[in-house]
Amino acid sequence: MTDDSEKYWYNLTTGQVERGFASPMVDRAGPFDTAEEAANAPALLRERSREWDEDEAREKNWGADGAQK
Repeated sequence: MTDDSEKYWYNLTTGQVERGFASPMVDRAGPFDTAEEAANAPALLRERSREWDEDEAREKNWGADGAQK
């Protein structure tokens, strides 16, 4: 396993895949082990966001009807 400076990152501003710390942290998503994984970052981030929204909705409604869901 390599350190993060050798991994791939998705640049949220440019939409480009980068290797290493080419851009400021605020502009990067990652790290990813391969360029292909980094290129798929937008889909992965959308999926994780959807999952988090669902988790939050479950937590917000937990016990609302007197039963644990």
